[in-house]
Amino acid sequence: MYYSRIKLLSVAAVCLLGALLCMPNFVRKPAASIPWPEIHLGLDLRGGSYLLLQVDLSSLTHDRLQSLSDSLRQSLISANLGYRNIAINPDKAEITFQPRDPSEKDRDLKVLEDLPRTVSNEFSVTTRPDDTIAITLDSGAMRVRTHDAVSQAIEIVRRRIDATGAVDPQITRQGEDRIVVELPGISDPERVKALLGTTAKMTFRLVDELPPGTLIAPPGDTLLPLSDHPDSTLAVHNHVDVDGVNLTNAGATTDDQTGGWAVSFSLDSVGTRAFGDVTQANVGRRFAIVLDNKIIEAPVIRTAITGGSGIITGNFDAHQATDLALLLRAGALPVPLTVVEERSIGPSLGADSIRAGALSLLVGFVLVIIFMALFYGRFGWYANVALFANLVLMLAILSLFGATLTLPGMAGMLLTLGMAVDANILIIERIREELKRGRTPLAAMQAGFERATATVLDSNATAFLAHVMLFVFGTGPVRGFALTITIGIATTLFSTLFLSRMLMVRWYALTRPSTLPV
Repeated sequence: MYYSRIKLLSVAAVCLLGALLCMPNFVRKPAASIPWPEIHLGLDLRGGSYLLLQVDLSSLTHDRLQSLSDSLRQSLISANLGYRNIAINPDKAEITFQPRDPSEKDRDLKVLEDLPRTVSNEFSVTTRPDDTIAITLDSGAMRVRTHDAVSQAIEIVRRRIDATGAVDPQITRQGEDRIVVELPGISDPERVKALLGTTAKMTFRLVDELPPGTLIAPPGDTLLPLSDHPDSTLAVHNHVDVDGVNLTNAGATTDDQTGGWAVSFSLDSVGTRAFGDVTQANVGRRFAIVLDNKIIEAPVIRTAITGGSGIITGNFDAHQATDLALLLRAGALPVPLTVVEERSIGPSLGADSIRAGALSLLVGFVLVIIFMALFYGRFGWYANVALFANLVLMLAILSLFGATLTLPGMAGMLLTLGMAVDANILIIERIREELKRGRTPLAAMQAGFERATATVLDSNATAFLAHVMLFVFGTGPVRGFALTITIGIATTLFSTLFLSRMLMVRWYALTRPSTLPV
């Protein structure tokens, strides 16, 4: 029943801080340099675009088989071993070949066992009665790679969207191979779709000069089309001489020779060394710049390039050069993505949702205030003051962390207000019971606070744990609802056990009434 001056000031300071943090949601930002944390509106309130992306897992298996095949060829050639009838079977996730000579089979197997693995037990090597050697990808290891690839894709999608200036995008995994992207405030997602639908896998490979009209690439090569002339193809090595993962920066610029738009790039130390080695050893040959299995350009190597930087020209306009630079900076997607579902929510629908949600919150708040005032008198009004403070503190915490408010979140706020009223009712009803037993006002308040506090803490603790689990394991609207409730439980405990109790205690200390107004 005793509140020290420090305790009084602490409760008042928390309430004042909550009011200050809540203010940015209702007052326009006075200057750009001033921190102004506020609540962001979700897709269902602000309007925007919803995209459901599908990860092409089959390409992950195909690409790994292709790179494993290249490593196989290089390792066998380096060991002075040959091979015949090498073939890739994506459906069975295996590579098969026959030794050049049956006597070399044991040496072939030893070389294959030494091939690098991206994950533990990634593949197994077996032999067949006809001397065919098979390398088969393990399904468990591929599931691990799939999970890692989707996680990496989510991170790269986030980088690309952030670079477009989208405010508070929501990017989450759905199931094993899908990604949900919510873009509040973006009603025309065509540019974003183009950015997300581009894998942006860039490689630098040497070109094989074949006779005109060649329709079949020799072993170790692939015919790829030119981006400017899709009907024309060049044969490029499957072996990647310089990988785009070694890019450290890229930007839109202009070509000094033509004056057109181009993309400048720079490489890290590994890429710089590889770029210098391949250009020094292949002066006079064409070096193709390949983006998503299309050749942007294939210039002739005039001299060794050891500086680790260069310029890509390709008849770009300003928009294309900027987007390509953005894609290269964000990194290549480990697997292609396709849009399988798209929805757009207009801002008018979002405004209607805001009005409906705000109206329900206001009506519920007013009804609670009337109920508490009619049934519990002065103590009911103190509970109403605490209830208002509870709402302010909830908004303040959501603003502080820049949370996104959705319709389920608004429902959670209304439910929190009801839970907060329950806590106050428990305390007041307990005080009533103690008065009926003949206790004095002071003793009744003391016993009511002490005996109701344990019940309030227990009920809120169980609700808190349940909603934490909802937030951890839920997705989308469920997490928004759980977050609001979780924050609301914390503010409810403060407003009930500290603020409303302080108001009651200070009133009693100042007036010393003979009866309590309950």
